Amino acid sequence: KKRWGEGGMTEGGERSEGRRKQPQINSKLFEHKVTEYAYTCHQWLSQSIDVGVARGHARGPWAHRTAVQLAAYRKFVGLFTDDSGHISQQSSVVAGSLAGIVSTIVTYPTDLIKTRLIVQNMLEPTYKGIFHAFSTIYQQEGFLALYRGVSLTVLGALPFSVGSLLVYMNLEKIWNRPRDQFSLLQNFTTVCLAAAVTQTLSFPFDTVKRKMQAQSPYLPYYGGVDVHFSGAVDCFRQIVKAQGVLGLWNGLTANLLKVVPYFGVMFSTFEFCKRICLYQNGYIVSPLSYKLTPGVDQSLKPQELRELRKFFKTGKLKSKKPTL
Repeated sequence: KKRWGEGGMTEGGERSEGRRKQPQINSKLFEHKVTEYAYTCHQWLSQSIDVGVARGHARGPWAHRTAVQLAAYRKFVGLFTDDSGHISQQSSVVAGSLAGIVSTIVTYPTDLIKTRLIVQNMLEPTYKGIFHAFSTIYQQEGFLALYRGVSLTVLGALPFSVGSLLVYMNLEKIWNRPRDQFSLLQNFTTVCLAAAVTQTLSFPFDTVKRKMQAQSPYLPYYGGVDVHFSGAVDCFRQIVKAQGVLGLWNGLTANLLKVVPYFGVMFSTFEFCKRICLYQNGYIVSPLSYKLTPGVDQSLKPQELRELRKFFKTGKLKSKKPTL
């Protein structure tokens, strides 16, 4: 039975008496919270390395990658959601990570091409552009060369998810308050911390992946790779042999200086915009907090909420196809 306010209206139109206890976690805010965090997780996974910005001629394919991410994320959330419409924190992180893996696999050839365009000699370029690089790699090295190093993306998802869960499940202990009472500054700090932890844990896989993408016998000096290897495991071994274990984290500081503030600003902006939308739809009393609007059933969708308000004003549903 859907109820309105504290007394409520039953489906039969009868007025129910008594106070109804306000739920501790409402489904609408919980759904948005899951969406923002899981989406941020797979954004981190797929956009962890964007060195193309350094030279300005090979930008990542963010548009179609994001479209694949969102489509895959919706499918995985549907699989992990229970009969009451809720999804656990662990499942939301897993759904986001899986969506990131799917989108990365689908768009991986463009990521490899981006790396090749970066490492090639600009004075005597091997590839003239994206399409020329795609056709050249396909003709010279075969179709599987476009997916060289993709397995490391899947393996890197494990430490990524573990780091995300460690941070996310201890947020209340860190700030000593519920998640829905975090300020914008606390959200910004939390995302920066999560980004630093997850990037540090998964960075060795990114290091090996970049080297595997860059190495090619058809490029001068094998693509400028400092170690030569025959596969992913051999690449790990050669890096540790030549540079030590810390060689797997070469470039981590520069990557953190770029990734951490980027996702902190992105997440904080998204959080604030989400609060404005919830406020405009009548779910919360102010865009500056998550204090629920008294008498509003948080399980209703925005369209249902508008229809129910019109019903109480006019006594009838004006919509031609009411959703209630």
